[in-house]
Amino acid sequence: MTRSLKIAVADDERDMRDYFQQILPHLGHQVVVVAETGKELVERCAATPPDLVITDIKMPDMDGIDAAVALYQHGPVPVILVSAYHDSEFIRRAEADHILAYLVKPIKQADLEPAIAIAMRRFEQFQALRKETVDLKQALEDRKIIEKAKGVLMKKASLDEHDAFRRLQKLASDKNKKLVEIARIIMTAEEAFDPR
Repeated sequence: MTRSLKIAVADDERDMRDYFQQILPHLGHQVVVVAETGKELVERCAATPPDLVITDIKMPDMDGIDAAVALYQHGPVPVILVSAYHDSEFIRRAEADHILAYLVKPIKQADLEPAIAIAMRRFEQFQALRKETVDLKQALEDRKIIEKAKGVLMKKASLDEHDAFRRLQKLASDKNKKLVEIARIIMTAEEAFDPR
């Protein structure tokens, strides 16, 4: 069972919008946005960000895939596409963008519930990977700064690599700062004394 979600739905067919508004609360979710077009979906989601979007593909003014791309520019959100068509072109476009599930109408509760659970699980995994990537990039950047600061200490204080690193650690401990913060201070001081 997926946690209770705030869901945005979009479909140009009134009976589908009504279906989602009826079935999703039955599954324990809250419908926070109901839209008839892709453009309306994007505008309403900007005002009321959902946890999940379920959208038809073929809609007036902006199709569901283009709407998903526009929504993603405001922030990552999982999207389930719905279509009456099993069109290979739509599927190809959906694979290239931010779509986590694809359902073909008519949609039954037995199809919708697992699609929501899988889409949310995949989205959480993607978010965790994105955060891990950002953390690794930051760690690499921090390491580069620390290495440069260590090099400055080795040169200016005539220390070997081990002692330079120990000095950085001691400064960080004494000043109650992170190692990278001390390294940045050293690099800033180096720039002040030796502008290039």
